[in-house]
Amino acid sequence: MKILITGGSGLIGTHLTERLIAKHYEVVHLSRSPRRSSAKTFSWKPDERFIDSEALKGVNVVVHLAGAGIADKRWNKRYKEEILTSRAATARLLVETLRGSKHDVTTFVSSSGISYYGTGDPTRNAFAEWDPPGNDYMAYVTVEWEREVAIVKELGIRPVMIRTGLVLTRNGGALDKLTMPVKCFVGAPLGSGSQWINWIHINDLCDIYIKAIEDTLMEGPYNAVAPNPVSNKELTREIARVLKRPLWLPNVPGFVVRMIAGEVAEVVLKGGKVSSKKIEDAGFRFQYRDIEPALKDLLK
Repeated sequence: MKILITGGSGLIGTHLTERLIAKHYEVVHLSRSPRRSSAKTFSWKPDERFIDSEALKGVNVVVHLAGAGIADKRWNKRYKEEILTSRAATARLLVETLRGSKHDVTTFVSSSGISYYGTGDPTRNAFAEWDPPGNDYMAYVTVEWEREVAIVKELGIRPVMIRTGLVLTRNGGALDKLTMPVKCFVGAPLGSGSQWINWIHINDLCDIYIKAIEDTLMEGPYNAVAPNPVSNKELTREIARVLKRPLWLPNVPGFVVRMIAGEVAEVVLKGGKVSSKKIEDAGFRFQYRDIEPALKDLLK
């Protein structure tokens, strides 16, 4: 099986590529700036609606991971538009390219986000895949993103959307930002600290993608979150415990977080629980169900 990955040089794409190659899949990348990597890379320029005509040759599965980082920059009108177009418009280009060419693609697996549900009420029951979307900006982005991906079903291609939570990895990503204040003895919960953190270990996330590629019964959205989420306060305390660092500061007030981060702060300060039941019912077994062993593995 040959697999084409967009965003293959990113945090998730790098790990997934290594795992797929280890399983003897042929992996190729689609990149705005082709560079030397573990996979052959083809060029695409979404702004110019260009994809190298050789990129899809012999490909059976497309894995779409491309997208601007939600918290990489302070939000303004231009960056919010980039967050949207880097997801929805790139998915549209891929689908239109498939529609207009001969190919062997049977499966289209796309990244998505639990941002679909909005910031959520921390006191309500866990969000499941059949719940309606939220009404904030990132919920809107995710709805548009998934709508573009779902069109591939009209082409006889199986679509799967992986609604991903906070991805925990050993190097880089969110965990580095969470551990740095704790390592410097200035760690503290943010806002009320009661907001839920729906996390997932990178190994489990890659395994979910591999299952989505291999399991032809999987279709539509699946939440990629560990079965046992933790509050922001619990996560901060657990990081401190694993790192053997004290927590002595009071919570960082929400207004301070908003002053520093701007509009994106709402994503950090609010959050409801998200359910992993659907992916577990599909036969997936998590290696890391609880936060303590996940952190011990990643921070050791």
